[in-house]
Amino acid sequence: MSRRRGPTRLLAAAGIVLGAACGRGAPELVLATTTSTQDTGLLDSLLPPFSARTGIDVKVIAVGTGAALEMARRGDADVVLVHAPEAEQERAARGEIVGGRRIMRNEFLLLGPPDDPAGAAGAGGLLEALRLIARTGPFVSRGDGSGTEIRELALWREAGVAPESVVRREETGQGMGATLLLADQRRAYTLSDIATFLAFRDRLTLVPVVEGDARLHNVYHAWVVNPERQASADRAAAESLVAYLVSPDAQALIGRFGAARFGRPLYVPDTADAGPGDRPR
Repeated sequence: MSRRRGPTRLLAAAGIVLGAACGRGAPELVLATTTSTQDTGLLDSLLPPFSARTGIDVKVIAVGTGAALEMARRGDADVVLVHAPEAEQERAARGEIVGGRRIMRNEFLLLGPPDDPAGAAGAGGLLEALRLIARTGPFVSRGDGSGTEIRELALWREAGVAPESVVRREETGQGMGATLLLADQRRAYTLSDIATFLAFRDRLTLVPVVEGDARLHNVYHAWVVNPERQASADRAAAESLVAYLVSPDAQALIGRFGAARFGRPLYVPDTADAGPGDRPR
């Protein structure tokens, strides 16, 4: 099956899969995804319409992007929804994931305590803010190979800072929500996607100290796991899920998700092929 079939043809293919599944139970897909899509509740809104339309159940495993890509390599998932473009391209070049599509975007925020002891908010830019934070700390990192940690480490490098030199930097090894809560408890700085920050905002005293820098753009892609590795070995069903995520219905849902609760959507719909040159924008 060609990777470049449009959403309508692939959703039709899902109907064929459903018909073929009669008599052997409903098909099930394993979706490995970043914790942010789970912590914000997006998947609870996004996936039920797909299952209702196709009869395909989706089992969600929310881990860091690095762990999700490892699941793809091992064949423990059928689809991944992740946000580390450079790491994704490396996996695609090895043939572990195929047919990538950009699904949505938002941004990362550099957060800190309201009194901003490092003076990061007045630094005049993201990289200088990081240099100031490195001298004083504390800084809480996810330390879990997630897309957020990958971006954090890249930013330290760009700022000319060795992460191990950051004063009182600690790693949680946990998802974004748990990391935010610990950073708040420590009165520390941290990097977070804006969606998870807004979802946890009522439980936090942390505030954005730097936002809006192009380096903080955060792009999410969906990929089909190489059919030779897939957990369910059901390529048509996996492709139909990716096709649904770029369909007008799903994109409209993404575009309004969170608006009623937070006064603004948590994600911006953004579809395109995830080609070799695809980078945050």
